Amino acid sequence: MKFSEQEKDVIVNKIQGYFRDELDQTIGSFDAIFLLDFFAEEIGPYFYNRGLYDAAAVLDDKMETITDAILEIEKPTELHR
Repeated sequence: MKFSEQEKDVIVNKIQGYFRDELDQTIGSFDAIFLLDFFAEEIGPYFYNRGLYDAAAVLDDKMETITDAILEIEKPTELHR
């Protein structure tokens, strides 16, 4: 996963805030960037794949709705499906 510098800055600040607020620890920018890189490489693909699966499920639902709508306006013929 690649983040823009602006995205990295925001994420690093969130990591530092988490360590400060939840763990009562201070973490420097270098360590926060290192942690971000680790999660992006090692954990990120799980989140990415989950996003793909969720998007595919939404598309499947929408396609089913579209298919139903098409079948509703289908004109009768001598052929049956």
